Amino acid sequence: MSIAVDRTSRPERSVAAELVKPLAGVAAARKNPEGRRDIFATCVVVIVLLVAMEITSRFVPDYIMPSPVTVWNAARELFFSDPYHVAVTLVRLAISVVIAMVAGVLIGLAMGMFPSVRPYLKAIVVIDTGIPALSWMLIAVFWFKNPESRIFFILLVILLPFYALNVYEGVRALPKELVDMIESFRPSRWQVLRYLILPHIVAYIFLTTKSVIGYAIRMVIFAELVASAVGIGARMNLAQSTFRIDQVLAWTFFLVILNLLLQAIVNGLEKISLKWRAEATVR
Repeated sequence: MSIAVDRTSRPERSVAAELVKPLAGVAAARKNPEGRRDIFATCVVVIVLLVAMEITSRFVPDYIMPSPVTVWNAARELFFSDPYHVAVTLVRLAISVVIAMVAGVLIGLAMGMFPSVRPYLKAIVVIDTGIPALSWMLIAVFWFKNPESRIFFILLVILLPFYALNVYEGVRALPKELVDMIESFRPSRWQVLRYLILPHIVAYIFLTTKSVIGYAIRMVIFAELVASAVGIGARMNLAQSTFRIDQVLAWTFFLVILNLLLQAIVNGLEKISLKWRAEATVR
């Protein structure tokens, strides 16, 4: 067995290190402005929307478009009166996304690693993706008496196919060279899963999570509106029935902020988990 030996002298190493440091600094400097530009663009869009709301509210009745100040007062009122409903929605969202992630990853791995069951699992997942969300909501009302079971079932069947299909595509995208190399050591199936497949699909799991967060928030609100008397969706339904559009908009802005916060959390976890992976920049 031949072992590669590093024959670079120490002075050469120090010179190389000095050359690499400025390049790393330039790369870091390039990343920070991009993040600042995103934040700046988001702030500009928010300001434009608020200005448009203020101008529109001066020409239409309050029940059509309230002013930003009115919406802010409604948001303050809801923040102190409805924290329980916010907590319930967040717990439902977190549990449903985690369980859908685990189940979807397992199904995706089974589709990628076991050719005998792949066609059947793939058919089930594809059929699931073709069923409208409204159909699942109506079916859940017939099948389950408990509102929590209804909401959990709705989110599970809607989010699971995203993880299953993306993980399956991640397994298919494994480089053939890596597969041939690890198979040359005659590993067990568990070793292939641990050392090759799982590290490879982590990026696909994070990508799927970032893609479904906003969709999952919309679905949990819709499910609460249809199948529950507790949660943000139920409170929005109550605001609509009492013609409180200021509360509807206040809840809407809260959900937008929640989506941005969850996206930032997932992005941070992705950077920590995939810090070993070099990022390519296309000019």
